[in-house]
Parts: sequence; structure tokens; C-alpha cells
Amino acid sequence: MSEGLSPDIAAMADRVEAFVRDVVVPYESDSRRDHHGAPTDELVMELREKARAAGVLTPHIRADGSHLSQRETAEVLVRSGLSPLGPLACNTMAPDEGNMYLIGHVGSPALKDRFLKPLVEGRGRSAFFMTEPADWGGAGSDPSMMKTTCRRDGDDWVIDGRKTFITGAKGAMVGIVMAASVDEASKGGACMFLVDLPDPTIVIDHVPNTIDTSMPGSHATLTIRGLRVPAAQMLGEPGEGFKYAQIRLSPARLSHCMRWLGACIRAQEIAVDYACRREAFGKTLIDHEGVGFMLAENRILLQQSRLMIDWCADVLDTGSLGTVESSMAKVAVSEALMKIADNCVQVMGGIGVTDRTIVEQVFREIRAFRIYDGPTEVHKWSLAKKIKREWKQAQTSTSQGEAG
Repeated sequence: MSEGLSPDIAAMADRVEAFVRDVVVPYESDSRRDHHGAPTDELVMELREKARAAGVLTPHIRADGSHLSQRETAEVLVRSGLSPLGPLACNTMAPDEGNMYLIGHVGSPALKDRFLKPLVEGRGRSAFFMTEPADWGGAGSDPSMMKTTCRRDGDDWVIDGRKTFITGAKGAMVGIVMAASVDEASKGGACMFLVDLPDPTIVIDHVPNTIDTSMPGSHATLTIRGLRVPAAQMLGEPGEGFKYAQIRLSPARLSHCMRWLGACIRAQEIAVDYACRREAFGKTLIDHEGVGFMLAENRILLQQSRLMIDWCADVLDTGSLGTVESSMAKVAVSEALMKIADNCVQVMGGIGVTDRTIVEQVFREIRAFRIYDGPTEVHKWSLAKKIKREWKQAQTSTSQGEAG
């Protein structure tokens, strides 16, 4: 994977991999989990102290605060994903990694110092407040339906609304809240605000148990009543929130692909080891065509996924928002990884559905990945709309050419 990388990035990626395999993997059986099954903050902070000591904490951000390129980030994040605990330990986990990217690109120097610095240093977690409950008629995959509002009141903005599936809200110290403006100057436009958490005006209504268990704080539903935020804590300009969301979401979708590719590489290693050792019907499992072919298919899908990630990373590194490319990558990679994880469970049989290895967890996490950051079907629908627009434009150009 390291071909073409600068020596310092290749060395960092190797250090991350060694740290995850040697230090983090033994923690996978640690019992410090919440009722939801996610690692407790105590466990996360213990791992981060070890990452700090090993020089692999927040490896995707340089000492001067600049971000690695997307291709460089891929190398580091894939390695951190070799354990479900790896991104938490190395501080490359969602939603923090995406939030750090957004604040780093849009935030003022004062906001970076106050809100970004503690995240980069791994001293706390963050949450991104965008999705809203369906039973409230709010924004799910369609942010134009956003019903959470913000209004200007003197030197402050006041926010009211509801949010749901807010990953990591419980226990977070930094929040990015997205709301639709009712102020005349930016009416109808979205705004983003940085807030200190917890805040008494943000009340967590429910934290569900979900199929995935890798993210501390789970995915909360909450109510915001009269949250007062100083105007200086607005992220960027009023009414520009949708634009900033795209700055965050395109690379964030790709980062998910990177981390879960690492998890599936590890699941494949475990499944291969099992298939090469376990004997049935007179030979090892891998020598049975049905099993061997699944592992061969996995090898192909892993390579295809990496190529898709690198292609999308190259597009983002040109400065493009890459919304179309990140949609395609998210669909292709999440579906491929789902097949890989499913094959690994199948190869391992009964062992594959137990917690004796991480394979069953990887299967659950990838299944959830197919939904968050936009379900596969929403991305396909969006791409189909683009295809239709392109067709219409081509027809118009042809007609104009014939008329000329």
C-alpha cells in the first residue's frame, strides 16, 4: 500500500499498524463497555494515552495543524482500522475526524484554538448535530427538510429543535449544531455553530441500542430548547451551512471507507487463518472449493475497494468537493465490504457468529455503515438524477449543434 508515499508518511503508517496490532488488539476483550456495548470513555482515554506515548495520536494532522492529503490519510486510516478500537485509540474515529477536518477548513483562528485544539490533542470527543427525527418531519438524508431553527437575538443566536442519530452526543465536549436560519439576512439558509457540551438546553431523550457498538455515546435522540450561542461561535458565514456540510461529508464518507477497509482486512486475515487450520471431510477448509472461492472473492473485493478509495482520494486532493465521487465510493466500498464480512462469517461457521473474534462485530459495523452517511439507495438516486441531467444537457447540445 505504501508505494508512492513519502518516507515519513509510510513510516507513520507502519507505526500506526504496529501500534494497533501490538497494543490495541489485546484490548478487544476489555470489559469496559457501556450498556450499549461501546467502549467507555475511560477505556478510550487509556488507549489514547498509549497512542500519545507511541507517537501515533491524531496521525492524520501534522504538528503545524495541516491535514495530510486524502491519499496519505487513506494509508494511515486503513491501518488504524485494523481493530474496531484502533480509530478510537489513534483519534481517527468518526465523527471526530470529520469534525476536525471541517473546523480546520472553515473555523477562525479563535474557534480552532478553543474547539479544534482539544480534539486534535485527543482530550475529548465531539458530535455533529444534523439529522432529525422522521416522526417530527425533520431532516434525515434530505437536509433541505431541516426544522431545527436559529434566530439572531442581539449578539447571540438562539437554537430550537430536535436531532436524532447524533453519534457520540452523550459524553461529547464539542458539538457542531446545524440549524435553518429564520433571520431575514439568511432566511432559509443553514447555519453551523460550535458549542461546548454538555449544555443544559440540549436534553438527551433517548440513546438506543443499535447493531453497531464501536462508537462511544451511541446515536442519541435529543431536544434543543433555547440554546443560546454567541455569534462569534458561528462556523463560517450565515446561510452557508449546506456548503460547509459538503466540505465535511465528502471526505468523511471516504474516511469511513478507509477505516472499515482496515477492519475487513483484519477479518479476512482471521478467516484465512481459520480456514487454513480447520479440517473437515479429510482436508483443510480452504481446500474445499466453496470456502476457498469465498476467500478468493474477498481478496478481489479488498483490492477493488482500495482502488476505489485511492481514486476518490485523488479527486478530493485536486481541490474538488468530490460529492459525486464520494457517493460512488461510499456505495461501492460499503457494499463490497459487506460481502467480505459476510463471507468471513460464513467461512468460520459457528465461531464466526460468536465474540471469540472480531469478525462478528465487523459484520455488524459494516451493516450499519451501509446506512449512515447516506444509505446506498439515496446515493444511487442522487447519481441517477445526475445521469438524467447529463443526458438532457447532451440532448440540448446536440439540438443546438444541428440548428447551427
